[in-house]
Amino acid sequence: MESIRQKQIGELIRRYFSMILSEEGINIYGRDKLVTLTGVKMTPDLLVAKLYISVYGTEHKQEVILELEDNHARLRQALASKVGKQMRRVPEIELYLDDTVDEMYRVDNLLNRVGDEDKNIGK
Repeated sequence: MESIRQKQIGELIRRYFSMILSEEGINIYGRDKLVTLTGVKMTPDLLVAKLYISVYGTEHKQEVILELEDNHARLRQALASKVGKQMRRVPEIELYLDDTVDEMYRVDNLLNRVGDEDKNIGK
């Protein structure tokens, strides 16, 4: 379970990294993709921030994560400039693809299909 401090730092990182994605994202992955930061988990020592990113507008979601990882130093430096006065050490960032929304749509489609088949069987 996360401590209060982990949650506070995670929220701070989420807020500022979301701004960085909106400012720098066009230069990294282009205008045609929508990339959002869905969550941040901090390690207990507050030295690593696990960023969960959701990608829309492309079938190749992992490529966007790889492009962000290629610009890791640039993103971390931008984060350091935003949170530098509020934190002693800027945490390392690890990027993960968050596909919970995709799974939600997949399960919803399956349930709709099962409902339609039940209606057809009842006729």
